[in-house]
Amino acid sequence: MPKIVDHDLRKKQIAEASWRVILKQGMEGATVRNIANEAGLSLGALRYYFSTQDELLEYAMNLVIERVTERIKKIALKELPPKEKILQILLEFVPTDSEKMAEMEVWFTFVGYIRHKKDVFDAQYDGIYHGLRNLIHYMDQEKLLRKNLNTELEIERLYSLVDGTAMHALLDPDRLEKDRIYQLFVYHLNSICIDEI
Repeated sequence: MPKIVDHDLRKKQIAEASWRVILKQGMEGATVRNIANEAGLSLGALRYYFSTQDELLEYAMNLVIERVTERIKKIALKELPPKEKILQILLEFVPTDSEKMAEMEVWFTFVGYIRHKKDVFDAQYDGIYHGLRNLIHYMDQEKLLRKNLNTELEIERLYSLVDGTAMHALLDPDRLEKDRIYQLFVYHLNSICIDEI
């Protein structure tokens, strides 16, 4: 009986192999040949799923977005106080464990490599800004924000905080570890919310 192949699973495995190659060798090492070797596939088998390197990299980037989005959706469905829910969601955007650290390192490497290839992937539409905008609007609707805040500027500030925290946690994880990031986000939320967390 012929072996049944789960093509979606195989594509995810190839994308994860590309992440491992990038983590070990950087984008210079992320050749189709190296990724195929890491995935335990022949070049022909890999090309069956991805005809070009850019197609593979776009899929791999979208897989990072998909995983983060899935984790955030699970948090959003939990019965939590609004501020605790917001805090947990914010922590999904930054590297607070080894899985998120790998995702973040791969993400920043991808963005640096692919930022001039807008036909392949436009990092401006990665969903982070939109997600943080939704969080600020949710906080505003729930009457959690202090009066007279400029919500548009608060969105930009939160986006900068999350992005900067992610980058610094990646570059200096001993200084900006999970507890410190948690404290930083609590401090920020307390500065814009009516009641403290």
